[in-house]
Amino acid sequence: MKTFSSLALLTLCSALATPLLAAEATPDLTGCAAKRQQVQTQLDIAKANGNQNQVAGLTTALGEIQSNCTDSSLQKSRENKVLEAKREVSKRQADLDKAMKKGDSEKINKRKDKLAESRKELQEAMDELEK
Repeated sequence: MKTFSSLALLTLCSALATPLLAAEATPDLTGCAAKRQQVQTQLDIAKANGNQNQVAGLTTALGEIQSNCTDSSLQKSRENKVLEAKREVSKRQADLDKAMKKGDSEKINKRKDKLAESRKELQEAMDELEK
């Protein structure tokens, strides 16, 4: 019985890892092609797991990407996200500066946390822009 459960576990892991290995085989993709591949990988995993609701949603998303995604529109969207994140960082920095002038240590700590979060989001947006 122990051998059977080990074999079943190994088979399940192999089935789930196959789409992940396929995704790693194509790291050169960028823009809409990369986005399509990412959704396709998620779709393959959802199918392997029998998650029909997720399969339906990902199939719709894949169709939308194939119909509407262009590399230039994707680039523009990513640039806008970076600009918005930069504005948010500036706003959070101003909030922190204001709190520091007042000297309220509790507000200063909260503002520092918010600023760190905004900077992280900016970095993520900039990383996406490079894809």
